[in-house]
Amino acid sequence: MDLGGTKVMIGEVTVEGQVLAHKKYPSVVTSQKKALETIKEALVDYQKTVGFIGEIQGMGVALVGRVNYQTGIWIEIHPELSEEIDVVQELQKIVSVPCFLANDVYCASLAELEHGFGNLTKNFVYLNIGTGIAARMVIEGQIIAGNHYDAGEIGHMVVDINSQIPCICGRYGCSEVLASGLGMSNRIKQLALDYPTSIFHREYQGDERVATEEIFDAYDQGDKLAQVVIDQALKTVAAVIMNLVRTCDPDGFVLGGGVVLNGWFLEKLQPYLSKKTNRFLSQGIAITTLDTRYITLIGCSILVQKGLVQFNV
Repeated sequence: MDLGGTKVMIGEVTVEGQVLAHKKYPSVVTSQKKALETIKEALVDYQKTVGFIGEIQGMGVALVGRVNYQTGIWIEIHPELSEEIDVVQELQKIVSVPCFLANDVYCASLAELEHGFGNLTKNFVYLNIGTGIAARMVIEGQIIAGNHYDAGEIGHMVVDINSQIPCICGRYGCSEVLASGLGMSNRIKQLALDYPTSIFHREYQGDERVATEEIFDAYDQGDKLAQVVIDQALKTVAAVIMNLVRTCDPDGFVLGGGVVLNGWFLEKLQPYLSKKTNRFLSQGIAITTLDTRYITLIGCSILVQKGLVQFNV
């Protein structure tokens, strides 16, 4: 099960990573309790409408935020939405098989390690740029989770110390508010009235979202506002990548998430990257070759396999 900002994906996956069946449901992430109820309702429906093809050995659950995969406790979505919940106990009431959970980007990194970029090197960074920004560092084949299960949350790496743009983490100038899909949408809305010739020149209401593809298209058409927002995002991601190069000395980066998947962003990123800083990236910077629809589900399957061995279930 994969809980994202807009959807819950449930699927049945083989040991080899083949997705046998799947179904999507809308998600609610305004609180952990509401999100858990969404997952539970989806799981009940999945059993009724899709059913299980094989003999289920375990459940793997990918969640946004901090997750203690040792105890099965979902700690928080983000610092302002924190309420520890025993997800394993709740889900085993519905399907009585061993259940294991982890952060969603952690699970996607597991899939890369076993079936993707990990076939090239065991030292890499999986960088996900979608609605938000997060990464996981893989060092000698081990994904760094951190003592508080918060390692890799580079969406909260400050890249502009003079910025006045606040982040939910309490700081200013974090990469997520400048370069994620949501961050770029918010920047367009914040600056829209300052650019009277922009196609985005109007007032925006509530949670109305500006699609990343619209911003990319406007950039290519010479829209000044789009160019300001995208150029800032490119500089931000370049800074994040080069900071991580200096921090963990990887062989390469593999990119996932909706912002980067069509290759447009990566192509525009190249001029902002220093060859001197990146000289040891023997595997370069590449977009994932795995099916992004299922990458996290595949990671959940690997999580189950490893959990069954680790906990001798």
